[in-house]
Amino acid sequence: MARVKLPTILRPKAEGRVAVEAEGRTLRELFADLETRYPGITETVVTEDGALHRFVNVYVNDEDVRYLGSLETEVGVDDTISILPAVAGGRS
Repeated sequence: MARVKLPTILRPKAEGRVAVEAEGRTLRELFADLETRYPGITETVVTEDGALHRFVNVYVNDEDVRYLGSLETEVGVDDTISILPAVAGGRS
């Protein structure tokens, strides 16, 4: 199983855990498995039409999946997936 590191905003959906485990050959399959284990956890990560939300960054072993294969990125059992909400704002 791959390790999925969760941002603070998703932890209440996973019983407060900082990281959880999930299975899947691709990121899409892994998120589907994650959703069965923790219902509602992927609603802010994956859109209704099955794409990554625009303001969420996902990494597999420190590699941005937008430059790999997005949700079709292959995932191995020893991989670490990090979900990070994009941060915007600041002073102009």
